[in-house]
Formats: sequence, C-alpha cells, structure tokens
Amino acid sequence: MLQIDGTAAFTILFAVFLILGFYGRYWRKGDLSKLDEWALGGRRFGAFIVWFLVGADLYTAYTFIAIPSSVFSIGAIYFFAVPYVAVTFGIAMWAMPKLWKVSKKEGHVTGADFVRKHFNSRSLAILVALVGIVAELPYIALQIVGMLSVMFVMLYGLGSIKLVSDLALILSFVILAIFTYFSGLRGATLTAIFKDAIILFTVALVIIVAVVNIGFTKSFQSLPVKYYHLLPLQVNAYWSLFLMSALALYLYPHAITGSLSAKDPKSLRISQSLLPLYGVGLALLALFGILAYGSSSTHAFLIQIPAASRGTYVVPALIFYTLPSWLTGVAFLGIFIGGLVPASIMAISQSNLLTRNIIKEIKPNLTSKGESLVAKVGTIIFLFIALGFVFLFPLSYSVQLQLLGGILILQTLPSVFLGLITNKLNKYGLMTGLIVGIGYGLYLMEVANHFKPWTTTLITMPPFNYPLFIGFIALLANLVVVLIISLIALPFSKKNTVTEN
Repeated sequence: MLQIDGTAAFTILFAVFLILGFYGRYWRKGDLSKLDEWALGGRRFGAFIVWFLVGADLYTAYTFIAIPSSVFSIGAIYFFAVPYVAVTFGIAMWAMPKLWKVSKKEGHVTGADFVRKHFNSRSLAILVALVGIVAELPYIALQIVGMLSVMFVMLYGLGSIKLVSDLALILSFVILAIFTYFSGLRGATLTAIFKDAIILFTVALVIIVAVVNIGFTKSFQSLPVKYYHLLPLQVNAYWSLFLMSALALYLYPHAITGSLSAKDPKSLRISQSLLPLYGVGLALLALFGILAYGSSSTHAFLIQIPAASRGTYVVPALIFYTLPSWLTGVAFLGIFIGGLVPASIMAISQSNLLTRNIIKEIKPNLTSKGESLVAKVGTIIFLFIALGFVFLFPLSYSVQLQLLGGILILQTLPSVFLGLITNKLNKYGLMTGLIVGIGYGLYLMEVANHFKPWTTTLITMPPFNYPLFIGFIALLANLVVVLIISLIALPFSKKNTVTEN
C-alpha cells in the first residue's frame, strides 16, 4: 500500500488537476450550452494546445499499461506500437487539414457530418456514427483498466485482491463520469497539458532509475528469445498490426474531435509535426515490460496476482518498487489521469455523434441547448456501457480492447478517408461494405478465439500462412464490396447525371 507521503502527493496533485478541469469551463469562455463550444472548444485552439490535446489521445492507458503489459506477457511483437505512431502522424498530416477545411466551411462537428454531406446519405452517416460510438467503447474500457491498475496498487493490502480490485474499479468509474460531465473539451484540454507534463517527467525518471538500479542485462538474462526479436511467424502479424493501427487512429471520433478543435489548418499541421515526439516516450514505456523481469521486488509482487490480470500491473508495480514514495504518488497520478483525460475526450466525441448524427436526424428541431444536454447525459451512458467491456478480455490482454476498436473503426475508412479523395464511391456500396467488414471481422474474432473468451485479434487463414491482424482482412473484404458495387453502379450514376443535365 502506498505510504502517507505518496498518498499526499497523489491527492494534492489530483486536487490541482480537478481545479484545472473545472476551471476549463471558463477558459477561453464560450457558450457551453452550444455543442460546438462544449465539444470542440469553439475551434479556437492553437498549435501548442492541439499538440497536447491530440497527444492526450496517444498517451493513454494503451501506452503505459496495455503495451508494457503485452510486452511483459507475450514479447517483442507488441513493439509494433512504435512504428504505428510514426506512420499514423504522416496519415494525419494529409487527412486532418483537409477534413478541417471542409468541416469549418460546412459547420461539421463530426466525421459523420462530413460523410452525410459528401455522399448525400443520411443512412450512411447514421451507420458511420453508430460504428464510431461502438468502436470507442472498448477503447474507453482500456482507459478504465489503466485507472484501475493504479488504484489497485495504491489500495493493495486493504483487503482481498477481489475487494481491492472492485473498489478500485468503482472509484475510477465515478471520478471519470463526474469529471467528463462537468468539464467538457476545454477542461480535458487544460488537464491534458498537466497530465502529459507529469507523464513525461515520470517516464524519464523511471527509465533512468530503473536502468541504473536494475539494468537491461539483468532483465534480459532469463527471457525467452521472443522478447529479443520477432519470430518468423510473427512478421505478418507485426506489419498488419502497425499498418492497420496507423490507419485506424485518425478515424476514431476522439482523434477527429481533437483535430477539428484547431483554430486553422496551419496550427493543426504544426501540432501534428510535433506529435512523433510522443513516440519516443512510447518506446521507452514499452521497455518497462522487460525491466519488470529484472526487479525482484516487482516480480515478487506480480506473481501474487492471477496470471490473467498480472501484466496490467507491471508499470504501477515497477514504479512502486523503483521510486521513493512521494515520487510514486506523482507518477501514479500521471497514469491515473492518463486514463481519465482520454476517456473523457472519447466519451465527448461519442456524444457528438449521438447528438448530431442520430438524435438530430430523428428530432431536427432540437435546440442548441438541447443538443448540449443530450451530449452531456450521453457521455455518462456511454461510460457506463464501456465499463462492461472491461470484462471482455482478461486484463493482461487489455491491448486487445484497443485492437477490437480498431477492427470496427477501420470499416469507416472508405467513407471518411477515401471520401476525402473522391465522391465517386456509391453510397449503397459503402454501407454494404461497412456492414460486411464489421460482420466478417466479428466472425473472425470468434473463429480466432475458438468461440471462447477473446484473447487475440490475430488469425491464420488461407491464403496467408502466418497470423494476420483481423482488421486487415475485414478491411480488404469491405473494400472489395465497395469497389464492386461502385463499379456496377457507375453507368447508372452517369446516366442519372446526363438526365439531370
């Protein structure tokens, strides 16, 4: 259990965090009864602010819990996250300024707004919105897992492992729900700066202290070869994981929300050009999964935890047994709010989709104040549903929550990214392809896991001889359907154009 000085450091800094979050309601003040102000900060954030805001989408529980946990439990293949973040920002540099310009001109708040206008299809926009909402749920669940891991280590010793785990989960969820409802995007942005400063400090400090006291030589001594480099049968899984993850990130509603909050395309491009700096921290954090093997105290703690959830506590345990108590409190706060802030942004983006692209289609005369109220209530509902996804995978495989979201959100790529290139794709083809991609992806998830509880998002199937990320195969099926239907429909669309002329 964390000592008094560590608990005090955590509590004091958390109080500062809450003050920043609730002060955010008045920072660059706008009318928070309007969805555009509550959800996009009035589109007034400069390059530096957007850098931290979008960085908050990267430095999440995925970075400092899921990836180190997977490296600890499985091995080097989960270093795919390093090239993934390098590639994804190149994609963002191309796609997001284009989307920002269109969205500013047309008043779009979500990616589904763009799809509705571009393809002149309300049904396609609703479908894209629904997929975006569902895809965020496992990603939010991953953030809750990150918050839970810190609370668990802090409270460890108060009772049985189950009691402490349940208490940690309840506290994490309640704090997240209250913060999200009252802060909005402005609060999340201010706290993102605070969060990233603490996390960058923590990563640098723990790496230095751990390397000096433990050393990589000791950590690697007793490890199997799979921790040193990729095995031949993992190569296809590795490239499909990092390539599909790179394509998926800026399809997520929360990444689009962060990008659309920029005040102009130049600010957006500058912020994205700086984002690869976060990749350095991610690479160092992934190594925590290796360093844990060299710390006898950390290892002794971890073997007390059931194997199915052991990996989740790698980073908190390593910090706990490496740093002084008061610094541990500071680091724990960084991890805790590192799950809280992204989860808040994700829930806000879900509510944007619910309000703009589903509720407003049913009730088009909904007022701005009504939009904002529905969005705020929607965040709480979505957070509660996301809580159920925490139990979908064993905690040591929590990275699969993010990858499951990736399988789903990738199916919107033809509508959003290809829509930025052309308007020649048929809207019925896009809808059919999206449904086929999602249905096929979920079916392959069942097959890959032998119709048992999910622990993997990789599958081996003809004509591929080695495991591949299911998202890649599902997206291929989606694209094939879209292209076939669009080609079949092309002569009819030309005929209609001639008739209209």
